[in-house]
Amino acid sequence: MAAHLSSGRVNLTALREAGRRELREFLDKCAGSKAIVWDEYLTGPFGLIAQYSLLKEHEVEKMFTLKPGRLPQADVKNVIFFVRPRLELMDIIADNVLREDRGRSPQRDFHILFVPRRSLLCEQWLKEQGVLGSFIHREQYSLDLIPFDGDLLSMEAESAFKECYLESDQTSLYHAAKGLMTLQALYGTIPQIFGKGECARHVANMMIRMKREFPGSQNSIFPVFDTLLLLDRNVDLLTPLATQLTYEGLIDEIYGIQNTYVKLPPEKFAPKKQGEGGKDLPTEPKKLQLNSAEELYAEIRDKNFNAVGSVLSKKAKIISAAFEERHHAKTVGEIKQFVSQLPHMQAARSSLANHTSIAELIKDITTSEDFFDNLTVEQEFMSGIDTDKVNNYIEDCIAQKHPLIKILRLVCLQSVCNSGLKQKVLDHYKREILQTYGYEHLLTLNNLEKAGLLKPQTSGRNNYPTIRKTLRLWMDDVNEQNPNDISYVYSGYAPLSVRLAQLLARPGWRSIEEVLKMLPGPHFEERQQVPTGLQKKRQHGENRVTLVFFLGGVTYAEIAALRFLSQMEDGGTEYVIATTKLINGTSWIKSLMEKLEPAPF
Repeated sequence: MAAHLSSGRVNLTALREAGRRELREFLDKCAGSKAIVWDEYLTGPFGLIAQYSLLKEHEVEKMFTLKPGRLPQADVKNVIFFVRPRLELMDIIADNVLREDRGRSPQRDFHILFVPRRSLLCEQWLKEQGVLGSFIHREQYSLDLIPFDGDLLSMEAESAFKECYLESDQTSLYHAAKGLMTLQALYGTIPQIFGKGECARHVANMMIRMKREFPGSQNSIFPVFDTLLLLDRNVDLLTPLATQLTYEGLIDEIYGIQNTYVKLPPEKFAPKKQGEGGKDLPTEPKKLQLNSAEELYAEIRDKNFNAVGSVLSKKAKIISAAFEERHHAKTVGEIKQFVSQLPHMQAARSSLANHTSIAELIKDITTSEDFFDNLTVEQEFMSGIDTDKVNNYIEDCIAQKHPLIKILRLVCLQSVCNSGLKQKVLDHYKREILQTYGYEHLLTLNNLEKAGLLKPQTSGRNNYPTIRKTLRLWMDDVNEQNPNDISYVYSGYAPLSVRLAQLLARPGWRSIEEVLKMLPGPHFEERQQVPTGLQKKRQHGENRVTLVFFLGGVTYAEIAALRFLSQMEDGGTEYVIATTKLINGTSWIKSLMEKLEPAPF
């Protein structure tokens, strides 16, 4: 994995290795041939920890997706269920086990592996279904933080935001605290913890309690991280609602990236053959993995999309010049050298072809009138223009029945940029939405209000302009090609969350006390004792390393902004990013939507 960090001091391989070790130990307990029955949601995250080859080495012969009915035929000794602790999945497992043919010989042994925690409730449920006794091993696999890239960890807990802010369920925060304890066991105690928000406070409290309860967890590892910054998503509700304008952010906005993979329309990737007139166009979506192991992607992923084209054309010239070299190779030595470079050059050429195709697909969308109009309204709101009255563009979109999520993102953005909407503006929007899209969306509107995304202005004053000016959230003279500020990721808007991280590093949060009080939740600082002899003595010019943990989700644009800060010459801080889930505005709003099913009569 090519780490993103300039000095590459934080190597996340140890975390992946620990995950593999735990998996091997469990598989070895179930002696003999095995079939794994997967909770489908886990296959993506697991793929980032262990390849199929590792499972094969431990006698895994078959893999099935968890679904009701009889388990498929498989001549194996062990059947292992890999599942999240959810009751609806327990019903399916019970159904699978009860339908097992008890007359068959030899009989298969059942085991269950809960990810990331065993659940008493689930085991009780299996007991009531009469199948708990069928499981020989019932264990847990603590897959809390999954390495997605050289500087990125995610828990992939898709409902963490909803659970924390709507259901007051803190399970995902407990998992976050556990994940951070695992991280400290591998990378040393983090001396300083800063946080902002209710959830951040809870996680810090749980970590402190866990440390007290397990005094043995004090380890003698030299601390890799200097600082942990815990940030609640609801401290900055604005950023995920805006359209991300980095290359990776736009890929995610338009196509959705799942566990580092993206599925794209196949027609752009069909090999062009002469004289066939495209009669055999592929129909399967093209699936590509996106991470910084791919040189070109590492270079362009975090750029503003408007700066990607020039990089691609420069690369194309370099590659074709390199292929031209073969005509100049005269001696055996020169030919040998050319041949040795060939695999790398061919990989670079195919990588360039893929990204040129993706960039063309994105450009078709970003140059459309609709994209431009939508972006214009977003930028007006973020820079504080006309946030207090009903917006004509939004009204037109509702009248033309544009996708509901697009409407909700815009209305929520307006509400957040105005510290809530005047009651009559809010009522007008709600009425229009319910009349056009159906009254079953009433619950969704309630959820958005409860989460603080779409709400009436209560205090009678709008704090956003003060926050915007103090934190310099809107920059008029943004340089997209050679950025000098994080605001390039949204072409003018600097993500509030990342600005908080930037100001914490320099000059410190004391300089923004007033604004911190306007944002939701407490802000705090904790210090953790590092055993004597392990305190860091920083060498001259050595960067500090900060782990920023987003509780409730993070966008690719925010990740790009933090990487930009890591790479700044005089920055002095390198960032590693952790989150409960990688999100974009669409997936985030979707996680808060409820559909009232119409009555069946």
